[in-house]
Amino acid sequence: MDDNILDQKWSAGSLLRFAFPTIVMMIFMGLYTIVDTIFVAQFVNTDALSSINIVCPIINITVGLGTMIATGGNAIVSRKMGAGENQEAKEDFTLLILTGAVIGFLILLGGTIWIDKIVYALGASDLLFPYCKDYLMVLFLFIPANILQTLFSNLFVTAGKPGLGFGLSALAGVVNIILDYIFIVPCGLGIQGAALGTGFGYLIPTVAGLVYFARSKGTLSFTRPKLKWAVIGESCFNGSSEMVGQLATAVTTFLFNRTMMNLLGENGVAAITIIIYSQFLLNTLYIGYSMGTAPIIGFNYGNRNDVQLKRVFAISMRFIGLASVLVFAVSMFGGSYIVRLFADHTSEVYLIAANGFTIFSYSFLFCGLNNFTSAMFTALSNGKLSAALSFLRTFGLLSGGILLLPRIWGIAGVWLAVPFAEGIMFIVSAACLVHERKRYAY
Repeated sequence: MDDNILDQKWSAGSLLRFAFPTIVMMIFMGLYTIVDTIFVAQFVNTDALSSINIVCPIINITVGLGTMIATGGNAIVSRKMGAGENQEAKEDFTLLILTGAVIGFLILLGGTIWIDKIVYALGASDLLFPYCKDYLMVLFLFIPANILQTLFSNLFVTAGKPGLGFGLSALAGVVNIILDYIFIVPCGLGIQGAALGTGFGYLIPTVAGLVYFARSKGTLSFTRPKLKWAVIGESCFNGSSEMVGQLATAVTTFLFNRTMMNLLGENGVAAITIIIYSQFLLNTLYIGYSMGTAPIIGFNYGNRNDVQLKRVFAISMRFIGLASVLVFAVSMFGGSYIVRLFADHTSEVYLIAANGFTIFSYSFLFCGLNNFTSAMFTALSNGKLSAALSFLRTFGLLSGGILLLPRIWGIAGVWLAVPFAEGIMFIVSAACLVHERKRYAY
């Protein structure tokens, strides 16, 4: 493949073809993330389903660290590639992979030592504690692989191999689904089986990424790295919006769990678990597109190609608009069918979650632009603005909505929290895009 694949005249067709593998890759990642909860709900019980959401903040933080390094580092690597500094790009790339591995092993060590304290701190009741501990203990063992697969998923695109990233994610998703069934049903491992299936799914892109970049002679490959604290620091700072987003997801998940536990008990937590995981799956269209186009935006910004930057931005706005309407329609009219994947239509959990979907669905009209705006400013190496937007969106608006709205409208307030936050953030994101347009010439 051409070493300068990012350096071309982009049309709507070529841009979507380039981003398509990443979009489908993220959909597969969303599917095999949601498969855990479906199998647990169907073959274990709803208490186990609730437990997955109780420990979810730990996974959010881990994914946030990996995504922070990946997106922040991606902006650096693609910018240096655009400037023709290929050897330095390889050195920085290798350094970032090593950084992710070290962070993963430190989390593994600390998590296994203090797991009881962590589970109780997350708010597990005595009923849910055994499920939470069993699930989290297994996942801690695969944390390094989780971080590395996140890094490789982003950097395969930068290396001009989005199709490889898609293929590996698809394979990981299929393996996860198969192993989930084997471990949970025939082997009878319960919630631990779900964690094992997920963990082995992480290993496939990780091992393949290590082998590919060790042997690659192309644009990006492993080389002898140079320890540059400035590169690590810039990657963390520039990708901080993604870390803020995941950290905020951890906080808001905790707040959702606590609120629903107080209002409806374990069934309420199970219902919010269904909504949160369904939201992630439906958001993968936006996330995948933003990931797929970020290297193009970063490359053309580094190459000072304002014409291509304008074209990519204009195409992106049209895509986000159409995708937002499509996802909203799927959520509004298909929400009850999604809930049935988790719970019997006569159960209390189903009734709670299905009613919630009709209100929650309106958030999908707004979150596409919000996701893309944050990702675009990260690609433009404006991590400060991107982080500020993520902080306001989640810590400010969403956390505030969860704490305030249920006090006014009860359960309806819980479901209104996300549309409330995304709607206000849509206005803020649009204003930032207009304000910064002259500066970045998009």
